[in-house]
Amino acid sequence: MTGELLIREMHDADKPRERLLNYGPDKLTNQELLAILINTGNRNESSISLASKILKNLQSIRELRDVTFEELTSINGIGKAKAITILAFIELAVRMHTHSREEDKYIRSPKDVSDILMEKVRYYNQEHFIVLYLTTKNMVIEEKTLFIGSLNSSIVHPREVFREAVKRSAAAFICVHNHPSGDPLNIVS
Repeated sequence: MTGELLIREMHDADKPRERLLNYGPDKLTNQELLAILINTGNRNESSISLASKILKNLQSIRELRDVTFEELTSINGIGKAKAITILAFIELAVRMHTHSREEDKYIRSPKDVSDILMEKVRYYNQEHFIVLYLTTKNMVIEEKTLFIGSLNSSIVHPREVFREAVKRSAAAFICVHNHPSGDPLNIVS
């Protein structure tokens, strides 16, 4: 037993779900929000305690986006289903943050490329070579990661870039790669 109260032993006003309903999600701690996702604890630990175990080795909440299935399931009380729920939530949060309200994305300037990709590639630990394939009106047909390299290099062959462009009948394409050890984005059109 951890010495911490199980959620069923807490006063109703202190339970994460009730606090969310009464005060709003913005008033909950990261631990409480994650506990709601975890849903249930085990015989000896509450979902709050399990959430605390997940968060304790992170320097910031942003690092949660890099947590792996293996790291989650290595925590006693976090099984396959809970790990999948947490990873699905993380991906949903990333998508909400990186996708614009409009389904169709148009490239009018380098800033548009940055707006589409910056949040996604900012925290990658390896170089990613990404290509945006465009229509004649510069609407993004597809965003495709063609190569994933090491910390400081990515080997790219032009035929792969062009093959994908022909496959999509793209009128143009923009090549982008990140720098995990420094400048986060490099754009070449």
